[in-house]
Formats: sequence, structure tokens, C-alpha cells
Amino acid sequence: MREYDLIVLGGGTGNIVAAAAADDGFDVALVERDRLGGTCLNRGCNPSKKLIHRADAAETVRNADSLGLDASLEGVAFGDIVDEVIEEVTEAAERKAERAREHERIDFYQTEGRFVDERTVEVDTGDGQTELTADRVVLAGGSRPMIPDSIDGTDEVEYLTSDEAVRMDELPDRLVVAGGGYIAVEMAHLFGALGTDVAVVGRGDVLLDREDREVAERLTEAYGEKHELHLGREVTELRDGGDETVVVAESDDGERIELTGDEVLLATGRRPNSDRWNVSAAGLDTDDGGFVETDEYLETSVDGVYAIGDIAGNYMFKHSGDKEAEHVVETLTGESPSAVSYPGMTHAVFGSPQVGSLGKTEGEVDGDGYEVGTYAYDDTALGSVLSNDGGFAKVLVTDGGKVLGCHVVGPHASMLVHEVSTAVAAGADAETIAETIHVHPALSEVVQGAFRDVRDVAPSGM
Repeated sequence: MREYDLIVLGGGTGNIVAAAAADDGFDVALVERDRLGGTCLNRGCNPSKKLIHRADAAETVRNADSLGLDASLEGVAFGDIVDEVIEEVTEAAERKAERAREHERIDFYQTEGRFVDERTVEVDTGDGQTELTADRVVLAGGSRPMIPDSIDGTDEVEYLTSDEAVRMDELPDRLVVAGGGYIAVEMAHLFGALGTDVAVVGRGDVLLDREDREVAERLTEAYGEKHELHLGREVTELRDGGDETVVVAESDDGERIELTGDEVLLATGRRPNSDRWNVSAAGLDTDDGGFVETDEYLETSVDGVYAIGDIAGNYMFKHSGDKEAEHVVETLTGESPSAVSYPGMTHAVFGSPQVGSLGKTEGEVDGDGYEVGTYAYDDTALGSVLSNDGGFAKVLVTDGGKVLGCHVVGPHASMLVHEVSTAVAAGADAETIAETIHVHPALSEVVQGAFRDVRDVAPSGM
């Protein structure tokens, strides 16, 4: 048995903890079965957004005539694009691995690992099984695509998950996407803008049904103009149709439809990897979804064992996982423990249009003590040029000026929402944001306009 000061399980967000603890003098074992960087670097955020940037460029060219520009898209070197992106992220992962192997206080086990006791993990070193133990363990074990048992035929027919979708060699002629969440929305945009005929089957009556309702409706309307949408339906079966795959979907009242595609993407959510790490052997409590339960300090039901990132399920975002990693490092290195908090927590969906969101949706706000302010892209000088799809910002504010939520749908929404994130984290109220001097004619005026609307400040002229 090999003893360490700290064992870190998972090399995505976990590598932040491992590196910081090792720099602080801890002897660290870092266990990751795949490449360092986790899902985000290798199969998720980074490759998908690099590819989506190409899709955005292609869409801009296709819509150039709306700006009086004569431009055309002559072709898409899809395989070359994917190769370039995967090469970039792979090199980044390999650089992380090299730094881990060179660190004098880190032993990097690039192999499977499983709990066999509370603070004991078994790994395969190539020469047999070895047990690692430490008084402190950080579980950053991540998540993976979830394939519902309710879909028949998944063991007989080939399909894509988001893992494979960002590594395809060829652009499909027709893609059927099962799911209506952020992965489905982003992948539909990616492939559709590059030339694929896309059909989306979603259970809700709108796409992104966890977003603010007005935002979800606006995005759904935009997607309905570009893609084939079948909402209020759930995929129940995949069937081999020769050169294509048959997708069967049903509505709540039993109405069945059949779609075909040369590729099918199941974007039906993600599940925590708690089973793969055998957390039951460590005595770690999990909830009904398999997420490892933690207290306000991110400590699990076992003393000295912490959980962060997707496997803990507080938020399933890389940026929230990074915040949790920072928090655990402070706890491990002797600083006074404090409850984890997520000031100004935001997220974004990189579809077309983009969505940026902070705080509560209107459907989540309790009671009547709040006001709503909205402002359209079209009501700003730059926004009217960039957005022809009805984009807007919407803010929810208490009667006293506290910001409850901010939701943006339109170009660069993922960036615009950060003005509000910073303000909220700094303790600013709605009136402060409304009265802050904004660059004219920058897109940030869309957000300012929503706050001016809700607080009724500043003259607007004739």
C-alpha cells in the first residue's frame, strides 16, 4: 500500500486541486483513467466551442446578404476542422500530463481507480493492482452522457453521444437529435450551420425549458425557422433502417412518429460517475440521481473526503467546479474553512441565438415583490445590426433593487451577462447597474436598457 497526504480522483477539475496542493508541499496521488483536463478539455466545452465558432462564421457568411454583402459559402472542410480542433485539445491535455509527471510531489496514475475502503483506492499500475491511501481524498470524478433505459434498441443500433459528436470524421447529411437541453441546442446549431439537415426531438413544449420561459420561447422560435422540431415527444426506440437509423418518438397521448437520419445524437442528459469510482465501498452517501452528497464545505459523509464538480451535482458547469476546487484547496492548505458560495453564478448556451443566464427565472421567483425590465437588441444601435431574431435582455429585480435574475438571448449573450455577474458578486443593486456609464454604441447597452426599464432611471430623449 502506498501512502500519500492527498489522493485526487479525476483529472478534470481535480488537477487544479492536485497541482495547488503539491505546490503547497503535499505528496499527492492523481488518478485519471483518460487524459488530464477531463470532459471539458477533451470531449466537452473546449472542442465543442471551437467547432461552434466555425459554425457561427458559416452562419454569418450565409446571412451576409441581409447586410448588403454578396458572399457565399463554397464548402466546409469538416474533417480538417475536427482534426485541427482535436489536435489542439489533445496537445493541451498532453502538456498537463507532462507537467504532472514532472512534478516531484505528484504521482500521476493514468489508469482506472476504484474505492475499496473509506480512504483507500485501488489502481492498476501495469504490474498489478496497488492500493493507495491518504487521510484526505478529493473526488472530482465527473460525469458522462446518460442513455435512458426507456429507449429501445440502443444495444443494437449505433448512435452518437456528445463525446463522439465532436470527433466525427464526416459531416452527416441528416442528423436526428434526441433531447431539448443545452447539448441538443448547441449540437443542432453546430451541425446545422455547417450544412447538415437537423431534426430535434424534445420532451418539452420548448427547447431549453429550464431557462426563463420567454427566453426559451424566443430561442425555440428561432430554431423552428432553421431546423425541423418535434416537441412534446420522447424518443422511445432506435431501429436499423439500412443506410439510415429509424428514430421512433411518442407524444404523451401515444401518437407515434418515425424519423430517419444517417446519424442520431442522444443528448438526453448526463449522469455522475459515482458508480465507476465505486463510492459505496467508501461509504459515501449519494442521492437518488447518484450524485455524491456534500455539506456546505463540500465534505462528504466520510470525514476528510471531499467531492467537487459534476459528481457532486451542485452545479454541472466547469466554472462552478473550478470555484469548488479553489474552495477545497483553501480548506486543505490550512485556511479557515468557510461555506462554499457561488456569487454571481452564471451559465451560457452557445446556440444560435446564444443564451446567457444568471439567478432565478421568472417562473422560480416566489411572491409578487419583484419587477421585470426588458430591452430589445433592436433598440440599440449595434444590436439592431447584429440581431435580426428578436433578441432581448430581461432582468428580475426586487422592489428594493436586489437583482434576482438576468437572462439574455441574442448575439454574445454569454459575454453580456457577465456585467451583471460582476455587479452581483460585488454587491451592486439594479440602480447602480442602470446608472453605470456604458460605452455607446456597444452591445452592453442592451443589458443597461433592461435595468433602466426596471428602475425607471435616466432620460431617453425623443
